[in-house]
Amino acid sequence: MVKRATALLLMVALGLLFATIAFDHRPDTELNRTALYYAENTAKDIGAQNIVTAIVVTYRGLDTLGEVTVLFLTAAIVGLILAAGRPGERGSFPPSGELLHTGSRLLAPLILLAGVYVFVNGHLTPGGGFQGGAILASAALLLLLTDPLHRFGNRLIRLVESLSGVAYVVAGLFGLVLAGGFLDNRFLPLGEFGALFSAGGIPVIYTLIGLKVGAEFASMLSSLSRTEKH
Repeated sequence: MVKRATALLLMVALGLLFATIAFDHRPDTELNRTALYYAENTAKDIGAQNIVTAIVVTYRGLDTLGEVTVLFLTAAIVGLILAAGRPGERGSFPPSGELLHTGSRLLAPLILLAGVYVFVNGHLTPGGGFQGGAILASAALLLLLTDPLHRFGNRLIRLVESLSGVAYVVAGLFGLVLAGGFLDNRFLPLGEFGALFSAGGIPVIYTLIGLKVGAEFASMLSSLSRTEKH
């Protein structure tokens, strides 16, 4: 009874808090100083058609590096925790149907292609490395749904994750040495605005982020799939 009353009071308090925020919200009529700078100077300074991409990859690139590091630590912790468990008897899984097997073989390559498209075109259209990497990992999830006992090439996943992470930092150092700062995309030519090969090093950086994120998510899925059933 006490737990229910506490939960009810908490829900009422949160409801009042969000109601206060909603009723007191006043939308801005004009951009603030920082947003105005981004809107007016992104195309000229960064050469990216997608302003969000320019902010995430270049203007606040160190923050993005921290997010990738956090994701890497999460994947490592999941792997370590699951590896520490004692192996038991493997549970039995019902066999997947022919439709699921055939569909996964057809859809998995298309999902991978879609993920690559999203992070390669992140400087032109909505999307980017994190979104594209998550799409890549969804192909691994589809294969695991088809065959829960499927084993991925963990050595290949670790290799892709490690190389893409190192190359990401190296790209940041190129920006520091050849351009205006760490992860400055102008270590490569900006190219023609709106073209695929434009925005300097952003397509390269986003490709590395997409591969690293995809490998980290796939690593976590692979670790979870190896948990033993009793």
